[in-house]
Amino acid sequence: GEQKASRQLKEAADVIAESPIALQLRYLQTLTQISAEKNSTIVFPIPVEFLSFIKHGR
Repeated sequence: GEQKASRQLKEAADVIAESPIALQLRYLQTLTQISAEKNSTIVFPIPVEFLSFIKHGR
């Protein structure tokens, strides 16, 4: 179970590393899923570019 999950996580990371737009799409999917649920989740959207800024330390 854990090995399979870690492999899938690595595959997802590889896809995102090869195609930065994949991260944006996943981000939008997550926001859509959260907004469809009737819950009290609070979401603070941040630009994906900000994550790149943090990663590169600029």
